[in-house]
Amino acid sequence: MAKAKTKAEAKVRITLVRSVIGQNHDVRETAKSLGLGKLHSSAIQATTPDILGKIRRISHLIAVEDVESNE
Repeated sequence: MAKAKTKAEAKVRITLVRSVIGQNHDVRETAKSLGLGKLHSSAIQATTPDILGKIRRISHLIAVEDVESNE
């Protein structure tokens, strides 16, 4: 049986602040997988271990801030 979630998941807003031009293919694909396309684009993601690993991988290109949930 699936465990019921009792508390809201934490979320973060990720913004691409530096260009992926000149970066290797893996870095470009990581940015794309986070939902970041153009410069200064933002995406809101849940803080799961895989998302946190991707954030760590491209931390030199992005800005991360916590998002308050309104639920």
